[in-house]
Amino acid sequence: MQSGRRFASMYVREAWRRALRRVALLRLKLFRRSIKVPERLIVAPTDLRGIDPHVADEILNGRFLLAGRMLETNGKSPFTFTLPSRPFATRLHSFGWLRHMRAHKTERNSAAARAIVDSWLSVHAGRMEGIAWETDVTAQRVIAWLSHSPVVLQNADRGFYRRFMKSLAFQVRFLHRMAPYTLGGLELFRLRIALAMASVAMPTRASTLKRAAQALDREFDSQILPDGGHVSRNPRAGLELLLDLLPLRQTYVNLGHDLPQKLISGIDRMYPALRFFRHQDGDLALFNGATSTLANELMSVLRYDETAGQPFKALPQSRYQRLAGGKTIIIADTGTPPSGGALRSAHAGTLSFEMSSGRHRFIVNSGSPKFAGHRYVQMARTTAAHSTVILNDTSSSRFSLSPFLNHAITEPARTVTVERAETEDGRDGIKLSHDGYVRAFGVLHEREITLNAAGTIVTGRDRLVVREGYEIDEPVKAVARFHVHPSIVLQQSDGESVLLTAPDGESWLFSAPGNEVLISEDIFFADSSGICGSDQIEIDFDLGEKTEIRWFLSHKG
Repeated sequence: MQSGRRFASMYVREAWRRALRRVALLRLKLFRRSIKVPERLIVAPTDLRGIDPHVADEILNGRFLLAGRMLETNGKSPFTFTLPSRPFATRLHSFGWLRHMRAHKTERNSAAARAIVDSWLSVHAGRMEGIAWETDVTAQRVIAWLSHSPVVLQNADRGFYRRFMKSLAFQVRFLHRMAPYTLGGLELFRLRIALAMASVAMPTRASTLKRAAQALDREFDSQILPDGGHVSRNPRAGLELLLDLLPLRQTYVNLGHDLPQKLISGIDRMYPALRFFRHQDGDLALFNGATSTLANELMSVLRYDETAGQPFKALPQSRYQRLAGGKTIIIADTGTPPSGGALRSAHAGTLSFEMSSGRHRFIVNSGSPKFAGHRYVQMARTTAAHSTVILNDTSSSRFSLSPFLNHAITEPARTVTVERAETEDGRDGIKLSHDGYVRAFGVLHEREITLNAAGTIVTGRDRLVVREGYEIDEPVKAVARFHVHPSIVLQQSDGESVLLTAPDGESWLFSAPGNEVLISEDIFFADSSGICGSDQIEIDFDLGEKTEIRWFLSHKG
């Protein structure tokens, strides 16, 4: 009954938000001609993302390789074609690829970039519909057009310059109007960054500059937790934001403007959280929607880190724990799914963990795909895609079946307990529990993980406790899953153990005495090249016969 009321409330709020947004769009269309067009841009903020000359060469030759798909245009505008996929369309319309056109500062590159922008203006500037005018896509496009205006406007004639500025001014107004109806989270934060960037890069009144700074401050207050994590609990969220916040900070400084009050302190707070989630191989942990991270993106952000130090052992507000010993790192999700708009992208991975050693990740979660369709994105959110225990193939937090709500989590795990203990012999451990299975099965999941000081032995225990007042009337099958990174080779040692070997020969032995340890096929969603095959280790047990399993990971060299 309670979950039904929660679902109905979410549905009504979403319907009301969409209705108000439609009214705001209608008003914007009616008064679009009243928008004042600025004469010029004041500055072009820097883009910290990597530049690939090969991508620029492909675009010059009429080939757009975006989101893992290729579009051959034969010199025509890409906006006149049926686009290969939704992720491709998102990338194309957001114009992040413009940065590659700066690889060679030639008139040919500028003319090509200008022609593509001009074709977008002809096809989409006046339509205000579809992917091209989704709020987040528009915010990314505004940031890209401002940052890469030098390549687009180099030697541009007056007519194009004015069309470009007119559309840019209208897109800024569009974002301003859509802000009240945008769900909180990365989308709204990026919108505020775009508006703040536009306020310093385009001629504007002092009051507009001040309002944009104040609105950005509010997002720092509401979205960046005291420990530096993002409210979405996605480890990549901080990196995505810093890639835009750092250039924005520098632009304020270069122009001599007063910085938003929370900008410097907020950025400084985000860095320790980013380091917390960094594995030994340099990539970020795969929790709550995180996907693969390009090394150059992470390094371009970390080189501005003035708070360098050892990573924290815990992020208390983000609800993650970290164990470290020798060359081994374990990161565990010890929180409930986030609230608000983040429920649309949150994962049901409570008590899952990842382990890296040396230069390799061994145990991982499946991660979230960068470019795949909706079905795979939803698969990646289930408990089965995480290194934890699942009961009867049922996720620990339940998802709405309604596409209208984007399959948001409507029944999250409510309570997670965390105890941390360090022993005299140097072992560091965590004892955890969550109640995500209490409503459906009357079962509490308890998990213990310890790591010795040398980082050579990981000890684990998973226990299922039937809560008082509940009875198990039907069979309940539990599966403890340990997803293995695709670079790791698995070899069955015996019925109770599996050897994990990295490309450089480093190996760990996984064992679970008294249990059958199986190797099965798996899917890794977060590979940089797209979805790929991998393996996983499974331990199956029936709750009526066994309520506890113990497992070990031992370093072999």
